[in-house]
Order: sequence, then structure tokens, then C-alpha cells
Amino acid sequence: MIRVLIADDEERWRRLIGDFLRNEDYDVLEASDGLQAVEMVRREGPLDLVILDIMMPNLDGIEACRIIRGISNVPIMMVTARSDEESELQGFNCGADDYISKPLRFPVFIARIHALLKRSGSVRDTLTVADMCIDPVARTVLVGGEEIILTPREFELLLYLAQNLNTALSRQQILDAVWNYDYYGDARTVDTHVKNLRMKLGAPGLAIKTIRGLGYKLEG
Repeated sequence: MIRVLIADDEERWRRLIGDFLRNEDYDVLEASDGLQAVEMVRREGPLDLVILDIMMPNLDGIEACRIIRGISNVPIMMVTARSDEESELQGFNCGADDYISKPLRFPVFIARIHALLKRSGSVRDTLTVADMCIDPVARTVLVGGEEIILTPREFELLLYLAQNLNTALSRQQILDAVWNYDYYGDARTVDTHVKNLRMKLGAPGLAIKTIRGLGYKLEG
């Protein structure tokens, strides 16, 4: 589960942001000032994101960000009512990864959090199709929690079919995309790789349908 620390001296604001993130199935921790935020980063173990307000008692967000950056590589987002350029530069100079001003537009706020987590590797664009979980970054395929060992070409073929879900693809389209445009071999190599994929994937492999006279599509 994604773990996020929110540091803001306004309890109502922490609860509001926290509720939005909990709706995204994140595990949310809260700190009421910068000093507590630093202590929680040290104490709570691995975190995926820290959201810091700038104007906080005991230790402001800028100093908290600077200290946290010295002890952790956790992504940091500054959230503040101060929208001037100098404050924004100050936020980035102390080590923040993103900076957003209040009042927040929550759809944009959540989208920027997703983007920040994705860049850090905490969130990946996995594809779940026909009981298969395909991770383009790790280049893994899980079926029922078990990793299916594929050759690089088999993985690229499955990924291409998944990215074009429910779309009939000709053998030539598949060759051009997976084997690249400079491949001049027999198009029947696609058939061989599809056969191997079906065999390795088991029941989920039946979702790869043959389109007579054309090629294949993955249904999901």
C-alpha cells in the first residue's frame, strides 16, 4: 500500500486531504508541524510521499524539507497558500519534487500525486487483462500471483496485444511493432510465438484469439 505523510498545522486541512487520499486506497499518516514530520520520517520506516505545508510552527516546511532530504530520498510535495515565484523557487531549492498552491483543485492535485509517485517508481502502469498482471517496467507477467517466464520477444508480443486490447491486429502489424520494420522473415513466426504464449500462460492464454485470415487479438 502507498504510504503518504501529510504535514500541516491545520487539522481540517489534513483531514480533507487525507480523506481524498484514503479514497485512493493510500495509507495516510499525519503530522501537525514540521518537527513532527521530520521525526515521523525517521521513525515510521519507508514512505512513498511526503506532503508539506510551508507555514507551520516549530519548524516550517522549507526547513523540514531540507532536513528530510538529507535523510531520505522520499518524494516531497510542497502545498502552500504562498504562490509567488520566490516561494516556489525556495521550495524547489530545499529539495522539493513538486510545488502546488492553495486553493487546490483536487482532481489536478491527485493527478500530480500520481505522476510524482509514478516517476519515483512507487506506482507503475501495470496492465491487468484476462487474469494476467503485466508490468511494462519490470517486464514481468503474473498469473494467479505466479510469475510466468517469457522470452523478451514473447513479452513484447503479449504487451503489444494488451496495449491494443480487443483490437484485431494483422500479422504484419504485429511484426512491424514487435519485430520492428526491418524484419523480413516469415510472418508465420508470429503464429509460433502466439502458440508458445498460449502454452505458457495456460487458461489466460485462451484470451488470445485467432482472427481467421488476418492475425490475432487479445480479449479482456
